Amino acid sequence: MARRRAAEKREILPDPRFKDVVLSKFINCIMLKGKKSVAEGIVYGALDSLSIGTDSEKIDFFTKALGNVKPMLEVKSRRVGGATYQVPIEVRPDRAQALAIRWIIDASRKRAGQTMQSKLAAELKDAFENKGTSVKKKEDTHKMAEANRAFAHYRY
Repeated sequence: MARRRAAEKREILPDPRFKDVVLSKFINCIMLKGKKSVAEGIVYGALDSLSIGTDSEKIDFFTKALGNVKPMLEVKSRRVGGATYQVPIEVRPDRAQALAIRWIIDASRKRAGQTMQSKLAAELKDAFENKGTSVKKKEDTHKMAEANRAFAHYRY
């Protein structure tokens, strides 16, 4: 962490097709080795293969799927005396969004399947329906925070 001042947030331009900043962040996280057009093709293809309807319905679908994966609580290690405690803390909205994006992408990459496009479409569909690996990751995080609720007074 910087000691002098907080790092300034970069402005991310909205994606060209849906004009959404969150989808643009998602595309940037999918991207490997600077190949943004490939990442856009994967994400747009996954949203198209879901065959929902209009563009506004597709972006609402994506937003709802991401919202179902966003965690509210997480645990953070805190050293008190000689012991290390897992202290539950609330997750800031920007971190919750970043975690949800990361979990959906990791879960879709680990899926057995054909193309990344089809794996991402399947994971988004599962996230929308509140099932799948990424939603399970969120539930595990919440269970861990709930189990360590006794150490909440060590919060800082």
